[in-house]
Amino acid sequence: MSIIRFIKEWTLPVSMVTGTIIYLIFAYIPALDEAAVFFAPIFDTILPLFMFLILFVTFCKVDFHKLRPVHWHLWVGIFQVIFVLIIVGLILGFHMKGNSLILMEAILTCIIGPCAAAAAVVTQKLGGNLEEMTTYTFLSNTITAIMIPVCFPLIDNSVDNTFMTAFLKILHEVCIVLIVPMLLAYIVKHYFKRFHRWVISVKDLSYYMWGCSLMIVTGTTVKNIVHANTTMAFLFTIAFMGLILCIIQFAVGRFIGHYFDTTIESGQALGQKNTAFAIWIAYTYLNPLSSVGPGCYILWQNIINSIEIWMYGKRNQQSLTR
Repeated sequence: MSIIRFIKEWTLPVSMVTGTIIYLIFAYIPALDEAAVFFAPIFDTILPLFMFLILFVTFCKVDFHKLRPVHWHLWVGIFQVIFVLIIVGLILGFHMKGNSLILMEAILTCIIGPCAAAAAVVTQKLGGNLEEMTTYTFLSNTITAIMIPVCFPLIDNSVDNTFMTAFLKILHEVCIVLIVPMLLAYIVKHYFKRFHRWVISVKDLSYYMWGCSLMIVTGTTVKNIVHANTTMAFLFTIAFMGLILCIIQFAVGRFIGHYFDTTIESGQALGQKNTAFAIWIAYTYLNPLSSVGPGCYILWQNIINSIEIWMYGKRNQQSLTR
């Protein structure tokens, strides 16, 4: 029972450690080379399926009548835009090239990336407002879809897509990730009520599914780091800057939320990023090595999430014993 309790309390770090160990086993044991080649496309298929199911289960618990913008959405969105403009301004102002440009691109992808769909899962786990968090997820993706095709061509001359081409491509990804599971959840909630009751009756289902997807993403991140064509010192620099940025974004988000009594929601909205999406845009539009930034960011944000969840659970236990 103590092992099960430990896994429940530390699901996210357990998932990350497990994903790392599994990748290293398959990478450094020659006898498993064929198995690694066999499973690689399977995991590539499973990951988006996990994300789809996570969102579907989460949206099944949403009261769709409460999905409306609130004041803290505006300020969190404004600060995301400000952070993006600062990084782009530094890149253009100092005419950055080489490793300096890659480092700033890594930081930029961690800022311009949208709020993670799984942020709603963590917010609900921390006792926050699921509907407000879900609403901001859509707003954040809209901001990202507009800013990427505007900013990326300015800092990388190889980006030759027109505004509408890049805009529509990103919107397509957003629709697959967000709109489809939301529509499906709406249909199930209103027309398949027995199945809907079963889905929402399984406690923390989306949370543990997210843990499984995190295991796969972590393994992929470790793979990208191991095969990165650069020095360890530069990789550590990217990882450290990701940590600093993660702390800043969570802190600024919670500071904004302090004025609206939404520290949980605002902190997750600005701090927890869709790093899988950020890795994709880094590979698609920027230097592929910059994807190490969001790859490391996922570790930092989930360590923070784990600490928040542990502290929230501890406070609940203390309140029950009083």
